[in-house]
Amino acid sequence: MASTRAARALTPLTLVLLISQAAIVVTGGAVRLTGSGLGCPTWPECTPGSYVPVENQAEGVFHSWIEFANRLLTFVLVAFALATLIAVFRAGRKDLRILAAGQFSGIFGQGVLGGITVLTNLNPISVASHFLLSTILIAAATSLHTRRKGPAIKTGIRGPLSSYSKTHMMWAALVIILGTVVTGAGPHAGDINAPRLHIRIQEAAMLHGTAVLVLLLFTVAFYLRKDITHTTKNRLLIFLGISLAQGVIGYIQYLQGVPELLVATHLLGSTLVWIAAWRIWLSVQFKAKEIAQ
Repeated sequence: MASTRAARALTPLTLVLLISQAAIVVTGGAVRLTGSGLGCPTWPECTPGSYVPVENQAEGVFHSWIEFANRLLTFVLVAFALATLIAVFRAGRKDLRILAAGQFSGIFGQGVLGGITVLTNLNPISVASHFLLSTILIAAATSLHTRRKGPAIKTGIRGPLSSYSKTHMMWAALVIILGTVVTGAGPHAGDINAPRLHIRIQEAAMLHGTAVLVLLLFTVAFYLRKDITHTTKNRLLIFLGISLAQGVIGYIQYLQGVPELLVATHLLGSTLVWIAAWRIWLSVQFKAKEIAQ
């Protein structure tokens, strides 16, 4: 009976975990966009001698509480990850244990990277690493939620279709990585004194945009294949729709001088693009009837 309840609990728990992993990316972006990246100038303390913001901090009360609130969200994420891990064990889902344990340990890794980011004064490479670890955790959370209903069975697909799905997923990852280069060269560093990448933002944006165009063309070619399942077709359409919207937002924000609201929307869009890309890969790797639609 306990295992049955735990199995049922996996649906809401993995969904909340996935949403939380995506949300903390957006809230982390809000910290950067409000210039609050060093609102808590040290780590693990917020300010020397205190784990919480104190009055009259040099960084300003507003910036301090924005950064501190984002740190507190990590504890919420830990609670969801722990609840999911317990449910996985109680449900007897041995196939999900590594994924669930990875969520729990990965969040602690994020804490360490977050500390390094603060202690290096928001070095863009540290910031990018912090974000990219989130994309890995989001992929794992997507797998957890997609496979929650029962042990997934490998399709056994080899050859061009398998290569297509892997290439598509890896190219989507490359697009996201190049997006962090644009961010590292852009004006929203999180603090006025934070270092920037030594590359012109126009060049970084052009490289990123070219990679996006290739990804869109590859997605269309993938969709036109005759050996893909209905599930994969649907997920490719979803991916294409999100990616086109993301491209439009990216182009507009570039023309408008990267205003904060559009940057935040673009950041959310990149998370949705990555989730959609990962679900396409899952649909090729595992039998559709064995995974959640």
